[in-house]
Amino acid sequence: MTTNGSRPEVLRYTAFSSDPAGGNPAGVVLDASALDDGEMLAVAAGLGYSESAFLTGPPEGLDGPEGRTYRIRYFSPKAEVPFCGHATVAAAVALAERQGPGPLLFATQAGPVPVEVTAAEDGTLRATLTSVEPHVEEVAEADLAEALSALDWPAADLDPAFPPRVAYAGARHLVLAAATRARLADLDYDFARLEALMHRLDLTTVQLVWRESPTLFHVRDPFPVGGVVEDPATGAAAAGLGGYARELGLVPEDAVLTLRQGEDLGRPGELTVTLRAGDPRVRVSGAGVHIG
Repeated sequence: MTTNGSRPEVLRYTAFSSDPAGGNPAGVVLDASALDDGEMLAVAAGLGYSESAFLTGPPEGLDGPEGRTYRIRYFSPKAEVPFCGHATVAAAVALAERQGPGPLLFATQAGPVPVEVTAAEDGTLRATLTSVEPHVEEVAEADLAEALSALDWPAADLDPAFPPRVAYAGARHLVLAAATRARLADLDYDFARLEALMHRLDLTTVQLVWRESPTLFHVRDPFPVGGVVEDPATGAAAAGLGGYARELGLVPEDAVLTLRQGEDLGRPGELTVTLRAGDPRVRVSGAGVHIG
């Protein structure tokens, strides 16, 4: 779909909310075949959203649903990222509005990501992505100290039940758990200092989390490497958190977790993380809607 001759149409969707004023907005270009890397970055920068998704035809040899398989790339206002959950949900909902609900397959830089889109009785579309296989890494003491200094978080404000780790499920995120909701709510960090550390550790966001109950988490994601102070709803980090929580034995192997994000930004969203015994991958679900 193009406008202005050969220029592709840039759609706007929000993910992890059925309210256009909630969740995390993303740009979506359903046919980016006419754009080079610089032009995709310029589109993302012009929109100013944390990420935008750019789709082209499937790579050769990828076996997916006929007519519903795509290569997808993600750009923040400052750089390309290997995987983005909320832009995946946004793109899936945009496609489902045009092709109908059902299965999709996206070829990302991190690997193939299946998505299933369903429609509720009221017409709300909901997408469930299945991540690549997650893993968790230790964090060096010096790197943890630098992250806490950049955040201006005393180490005593961390929840000792949740050890700091780097969690990966398509992109790398440093997981830090706050001991209280008040600690999570008080976010005023050194942008340049945290950005420098994140570049050195190849992090996409820092996933800040507070556990309200065994299955309910509140999360925030600083995203200075993308040129954004905070990401309103972060599907890739949610997948990483699911893998982290399971690997460290903090939740059962079969679990459904609810993540609330964006409340502190005035853009509330909800992410559902599903873990299945015997399947190392993580499923992340949420609603999506067009932004008029």
